[in-house]
Amino acid sequence: MAIFEIDRCMSSSFDERAGGQKPDLLLLHYTNMATAANAIKRLCDPVTRVSCHYLIAEDGEITQMVEEEHRAWHAGKSLWAGCKDINSCSIGIEIANVGPDQGYPPFPDIQMEAVEALCHDIFSRYRIVPERVLAHSDVAPARKQDPGEKFDWQRLFSAGIGLWVEPEPIDGVEGFKLGDTSKHILNLQSALSTYGYQVNITGRFDAQTKHVVTAFQRHFRQERVDGVADFSTLKTLSDLLQVYEESNLAQIADI
Repeated sequence: MAIFEIDRCMSSSFDERAGGQKPDLLLLHYTNMATAANAIKRLCDPVTRVSCHYLIAEDGEITQMVEEEHRAWHAGKSLWAGCKDINSCSIGIEIANVGPDQGYPPFPDIQMEAVEALCHDIFSRYRIVPERVLAHSDVAPARKQDPGEKFDWQRLFSAGIGLWVEPEPIDGVEGFKLGDTSKHILNLQSALSTYGYQVNITGRFDAQTKHVVTAFQRHFRQERVDGVADFSTLKTLSDLLQVYEESNLAQIADI
């Protein structure tokens, strides 16, 4: 897949990756601003102290804002698989979308084509395993929703980007919700933690667990995002972990 032409509008909001790390994680965001131009202006404003490596406009235009070898400031307070400094290990891609406060329109086809092309271009330089192509909401479940439940993760998976499983259909069975306690909630929390989410394994369905379940649904069970751990959510998570383990075995065999 040919990479789209990349413009440059460089931000001053960056520093060095801790310990000279090379990126091994892709973090996808939406801008939550009225226009891509407004987002670029904000991300280039030194007062805001935020940035990203790339921004993809609705028409597919790609703008680079920080060199890949540098640490852009896009993840904020976040955590994945025990790592607290997501900015040091990741490349951040902002995808222009006005977000839910302004109608949250679908991501245009040409924009998604650009996302696919840019991801593959980045893969040509860095080894980024499928399970480390993530949403901002995955690494900061209590704070962030982006890129949200309208982002087409299944399409990216079909293009060889990230992990995905077909979500289990939703049925009428009531699931775990806030305040519930059960050994099965221990298993849920353990499974979410195994995949990389930050969740305390307590057996109690607390606020943190609900945030993480909601983030999981935004990425992998988008039909209904309600933070309730119903059978559809649990089965989808179980299926994802199976694919994750198979992916890990394939990666080991490839070393």
